[in-house]
Amino acid sequence: MIEQESALFNAYIRSVIQLCPGISHTAIAYLQQGLSLTELKPKAFYMQAHVVQRNIGFVYRGLIRSFYVDPAGREINVNFISENKYATHYTSFITRTPGKYYLQCLEPTVIINLSYNHIQEGYSRYPILERYGRLVAEEVLKFQQKRIESFLFETAEQRYLNFVKEQPELLSRVSLSHLSSYLGIERQTLTRIRKKLARQGF
Repeated sequence: MIEQESALFNAYIRSVIQLCPGISHTAIAYLQQGLSLTELKPKAFYMQAHVVQRNIGFVYRGLIRSFYVDPAGREINVNFISENKYATHYTSFITRTPGKYYLQCLEPTVIINLSYNHIQEGYSRYPILERYGRLVAEEVLKFQQKRIESFLFETAEQRYLNFVKEQPELLSRVSLSHLSSYLGIERQTLTRIRKKLARQGF
């Protein structure tokens, strides 16, 4: 088990080094001290709404959907989080306020956790970790901004085509119901779009 944990933690550390090539060995060692593992089955929740997020999660293996429940009781998907991405409601994580989203596993999922307290102490000890935190926040912000603009300036078909182009590996892993919710359209509309594109040879 120790060897297995070590291999998983090393995968996370490699992602940190890729994001911050100049990070020191002491900063890496500090990060490693605060890591923990979570293994979840499909339909299990990594995070619940209305709860303060205590950890930021790095998905080593698996797939998570992020969603909220609208006033009508419908589950609205806002993100799919797969390998080498961060499972987080970042606003909740950094402001210590209850989150608005549920994070639920669609597949067996292994997550590497880093706690809020550990990373905050790391910021004070190692300035490079502040840069790491900023870069993670920028990635989250870029995704959120792009998603907002997709609903403002793109058609449903364009949103679907962009999803296919940017995340083709998820097409076989996400159900049509979940994907149509993410795209902001009815399932029947998504089916029509797919049929139309298929006739065009897409």
